[in-house]
Amino acid sequence: MAEALKEAKLAMQHNEIPVGAVVVFQGRIVARGHNLTEKLNDPTAHAEMIAITAATHAMGGKYLTGCTLYVTLEPCVMCAGALGWSQIGSVVYAASDPKRGFLAFAPKALHPKTILRQGPGGTEAANLMKSFFAVKR
Repeated sequence: MAEALKEAKLAMQHNEIPVGAVVVFQGRIVARGHNLTEKLNDPTAHAEMIAITAATHAMGGKYLTGCTLYVTLEPCVMCAGALGWSQIGSVVYAASDPKRGFLAFAPKALHPKTILRQGPGGTEAANLMKSFFAVKR
Protein backbone atom coordinates (compact mmCIF):
# COMPACT_ATOMS: atom_id res chain seq x y z
CA MET A 1 0.00 0.00 0.00
CA ALA A 2 2.96 2.30 0.60
CA GLU A 3 3.69 2.28 -3.14
CA ALA A 4 0.06 3.06 -3.97
CA LEU A 5 0.21 6.00 -1.55
CA LYS A 6 3.33 7.24 -3.38
CA GLU A 7 1.33 7.16 -6.60
CA ALA A 8 -1.50 9.10 -4.94
CA LYS A 9 0.95 11.77 -3.80
CA LEU A 10 2.34 11.98 -7.33
CA ALA A 11 -1.20 12.52 -8.65
CA MET A 12 -1.74 15.29 -6.11
CA GLN A 13 1.49 17.02 -7.19
CA HIS A 14 0.04 17.15 -10.71
CA ASN A 15 -3.31 18.58 -9.57
CA GLU A 16 -5.08 15.23 -9.98
CA ILE A 17 -7.38 13.69 -7.39
CA PRO A 18 -4.91 11.80 -5.18
CA VAL A 19 -5.63 8.16 -5.90
CA GLY A 20 -2.86 5.68 -6.57
CA ALA A 21 -2.75 2.00 -7.43
CA VAL A 22 -0.24 -0.77 -7.93
CA VAL A 23 -0.68 -4.31 -9.23
CA VAL A 24 1.43 -7.03 -7.63
CA PHE A 25 2.17 -10.50 -9.01
CA GLN A 26 4.19 -13.01 -7.00
CA GLY A 27 5.45 -10.31 -4.65
CA ARG A 28 6.62 -7.99 -7.45
CA ILE A 29 5.00 -4.77 -8.66
CA VAL A 30 4.10 -5.27 -12.32
CA ALA A 31 2.13 -2.05 -12.84
CA ARG A 32 1.52 1.36 -11.30
CA GLY A 33 -1.04 4.04 -11.88
CA HIS A 34 -2.44 7.26 -10.55
CA ASN A 35 -5.28 9.46 -11.66
CA LEU A 36 -4.65 11.14 -15.01
CA THR A 37 -8.13 12.47 -15.74
CA GLU A 38 -7.02 16.11 -15.91
CA LYS A 39 -3.84 15.52 -17.88
CA LEU A 40 -5.56 13.28 -20.44
CA ASN A 41 -8.95 15.05 -20.38
CA ASP A 42 -10.38 11.58 -19.92
CA PRO A 43 -12.94 10.79 -17.21
CA THR A 44 -11.99 7.10 -17.42
CA ALA A 45 -8.29 7.67 -16.62
CA HIS A 46 -8.61 6.57 -13.00
CA ALA A 47 -5.63 5.09 -11.17
CA GLU A 48 -7.11 1.60 -11.32
CA MET A 49 -7.78 1.79 -15.06
CA ILE A 50 -4.21 2.95 -15.74
CA ALA A 51 -2.83 0.15 -13.54
CA ILE A 52 -5.08 -2.52 -15.10
CA THR A 53 -3.96 -1.58 -18.61
CA ALA A 54 -0.29 -1.55 -17.62
CA ALA A 55 -0.65 -4.88 -15.81
CA THR A 56 -2.34 -6.66 -18.71
CA HIS A 57 0.48 -5.48 -20.98
CA ALA A 58 3.09 -6.64 -18.46
CA MET A 59 1.37 -10.00 -17.94
CA GLY A 60 0.70 -10.57 -21.62
CA GLY A 61 -3.03 -11.21 -21.33
CA LYS A 62 -6.35 -9.73 -20.32
CA TYR A 63 -6.77 -11.72 -17.09
CA LEU A 64 -5.07 -10.83 -13.82
CA THR A 65 -6.18 -13.86 -11.80
CA GLY A 66 -2.95 -14.22 -9.83
CA CYS A 67 -2.57 -10.50 -9.15
CA THR A 68 -3.48 -8.16 -6.32
CA LEU A 69 -4.45 -4.53 -6.81
CA TYR A 70 -3.55 -2.18 -3.97
CA VAL A 71 -5.44 1.10 -4.28
CA THR A 72 -5.69 4.07 -1.95
CA LEU A 73 -9.45 4.55 -2.36
CA GLU A 74 -12.32 2.11 -2.72
CA PRO A 75 -12.86 1.71 -6.48
CA CYS A 76 -15.79 3.38 -8.21
CA VAL A 77 -18.37 1.33 -10.12
CA MET A 78 -16.51 1.78 -13.42
CA CYS A 79 -13.20 0.59 -11.99
CA ALA A 80 -14.81 -2.29 -10.09
CA GLY A 81 -16.43 -3.41 -13.34
CA ALA A 82 -13.09 -3.33 -15.15
CA LEU A 83 -11.47 -5.22 -12.27
CA GLY A 84 -14.27 -7.78 -12.54
CA TRP A 85 -13.65 -8.25 -16.26
CA SER A 86 -9.92 -8.66 -15.58
CA GLN A 87 -10.73 -11.40 -13.05
CA ILE A 88 -8.15 -9.94 -10.68
CA GLY A 89 -7.32 -12.23 -7.79
CA SER A 90 -7.70 -9.70 -5.01
CA VAL A 91 -8.29 -6.02 -4.35
CA VAL A 92 -7.00 -4.23 -1.25
CA TYR A 93 -8.19 -0.66 -0.72
CA ALA A 94 -7.08 1.82 1.93
CA ALA A 95 -9.94 4.31 2.39
CA SER A 96 -13.66 3.70 1.93
CA ASP A 97 -15.64 5.92 -0.41
CA PRO A 98 -19.27 5.95 0.74
CA LYS A 99 -20.24 8.63 -1.82
CA ARG A 100 -18.75 7.10 -4.99
CA GLY A 101 -17.43 3.65 -4.04
CA PHE A 102 -18.78 0.56 -5.73
CA LEU A 103 -19.78 -1.16 -2.48
CA ALA A 104 -22.71 1.24 -2.06
CA PHE A 105 -23.94 0.91 -5.65
CA ALA A 106 -22.76 -2.33 -7.24
CA PRO A 107 -21.27 -4.62 -4.60
CA LYS A 108 -21.24 -7.58 -7.01
CA ALA A 109 -19.20 -5.78 -9.71
CA LEU A 110 -16.03 -7.71 -8.94
CA HIS A 111 -15.50 -11.25 -10.23
CA PRO A 112 -17.04 -13.79 -7.81
CA LYS A 113 -13.61 -15.27 -7.04
CA THR A 114 -11.95 -11.90 -6.34
CA ILE A 115 -11.01 -11.42 -2.71
CA LEU A 116 -11.78 -7.92 -1.41
CA ARG A 117 -10.45 -6.42 1.78
CA GLN A 118 -9.78 -3.08 3.35
CA GLY A 119 -6.10 -2.74 4.13
CA PRO A 120 -3.72 -0.34 5.80
CA GLY A 121 -3.24 3.31 4.95
CA GLY A 122 -6.86 4.38 5.21
CA THR A 123 -6.20 7.39 7.40
CA GLU A 124 -3.35 8.67 5.23
CA ALA A 125 -5.33 8.14 2.02
CA ALA A 126 -8.40 9.89 3.47
CA ASN A 127 -6.25 12.80 4.67
CA LEU A 128 -4.77 13.21 1.18
CA MET A 129 -8.27 13.42 -0.27
CA LYS A 130 -9.45 15.89 2.39
CA SER A 131 -6.45 18.18 1.93
CA PHE A 132 -6.78 18.06 -1.87
CA PHE A 133 -10.43 19.07 -1.82
CA ALA A 134 -9.94 21.65 0.95
CA VAL A 135 -7.67 23.57 -1.42
CA LYS A 136 -10.17 23.20 -4.29
CA ARG A 137 -13.12 24.55 -2.30
